[in-house]
Amino acid sequence: MYKFFYIKFLVLLLLSVFTLNLYSNPLPPQSFAPVVEKTADGVVNISTTKTVTGNQYGNDMFQFFFGDQYNRAPNRGSNPREFKTSALGSGFLIDRMGYIVTNNHVIEGADEIIVKTTTQKEFKAVVIGADPLTDLALLKIELNGERIEPLVLGDINKSRIGDWVIAIGNPLGLGGTVTAGIISAKGRVIGDGPYDNFIQTDASINPGNSGGPLLNMAGEVIGVNTAIIQSAQGLGFAVPVDMLIKILPKLRKGKVSRGWLGVTLQELDENLAKSLGKDDSNGVLVADVMPDHPADRYGIKAGDIIVAIDGKAVSNARELTKLIGDTSPDDTVRVKIFRNGKQGDINIKLGERPTNNQTIATNKAPTSNLEVRDMTSQERTRLGINEGVILTSVREGSSAFKSGLRSGDIIVWFNKRSVNTKSDFDNFYKNIKTGNVIGLKIISQNGGVRFIAFNKE
Repeated sequence: MYKFFYIKFLVLLLLSVFTLNLYSNPLPPQSFAPVVEKTADGVVNISTTKTVTGNQYGNDMFQFFFGDQYNRAPNRGSNPREFKTSALGSGFLIDRMGYIVTNNHVIEGADEIIVKTTTQKEFKAVVIGADPLTDLALLKIELNGERIEPLVLGDINKSRIGDWVIAIGNPLGLGGTVTAGIISAKGRVIGDGPYDNFIQTDASINPGNSGGPLLNMAGEVIGVNTAIIQSAQGLGFAVPVDMLIKILPKLRKGKVSRGWLGVTLQELDENLAKSLGKDDSNGVLVADVMPDHPADRYGIKAGDIIVAIDGKAVSNARELTKLIGDTSPDDTVRVKIFRNGKQGDINIKLGERPTNNQTIATNKAPTSNLEVRDMTSQERTRLGINEGVILTSVREGSSAFKSGLRSGDIIVWFNKRSVNTKSDFDNFYKNIKTGNVIGLKIISQNGGVRFIAFNKE
């Protein structure tokens, strides 16, 4: 009898452990349908039309890499001309006033933006605000009585790596497409810009998904789908919702303004720190100071090491850029620097970071979208090169910027010709016609070499 009760007790114990384990480690949902039914009507398809100048049959970059054989291709036009192009994307409503969030690259430069809802009704949209640095934009449509349930913005900080997520969008023009996966990582940097901070997911994201929502299992938006890597599988990226929430008030006002120091930054390693008299590599090196910008006006010099902003330590250029960018123009920040073996504070009233519609003002006339300066003998010695000029500014949003060109890069080669001085570069650039390709050989400040090609605008 005791044996019977003992066996019964063991069975009940095992069942209890199994039940507890089942609830503490829930199985994947049997269906994502409840989330889709709750949110799908708030997602819209976006189609844009823009006028571009170029060759309708191909890209002049192919001519640069493949030479005359590309020129002899059949049916290829010889002169650039204007023609209409169209593109597709996604977006989602955030309120009943008709405000829609999407990606900046979906609507950038568009002559016309058409929004289509799940009821197949079409609306003309206007751009309220756009921010190339975070690739976010705010549109508005007149709903004219159309009842659409807006999506709820969630909290990415409550989401964990491994949580289920859903992407809804308009990939390849197939509106209302739903895919599911998990959060693969958070805080990813993929080299897209100074404000990289992406959610990585393995939910399928394809061309046309850009601007659509990434949703948690409560149906809340935790990200804005923005990027894919065509050569990889299971790698999609979304701008986290906290970044959207932070700049949404500025987008509603039509402009996202950020603080600006006016410096070129460089990462600091132990050897470089030691050469500057610093015992550790904490901080960010000022590689160059733009004339008549805040840092210059308040006494920051090339060779200074910025170690903190308003008491917050900075360990890399991205961190410093974000701290300054999150501060409003005209605010004053306390910059702690290391110079000549000593630390000190400088209070600097920030300027406004130039946008893709502004050029960076200097004492010299800018060379279109790019500005360069001659290298010093010390810089050439440090890098072990005898040629090249340093890029001091590149207009954000330009084709050069989109190709990966950044301030601080060293240009040593221009369309197969060596560049030794600023005069060389300016003359080469001036003689390139708008729309033609420019190919550059670049050396980064850490010595890495790469090639970049883009069309002159």
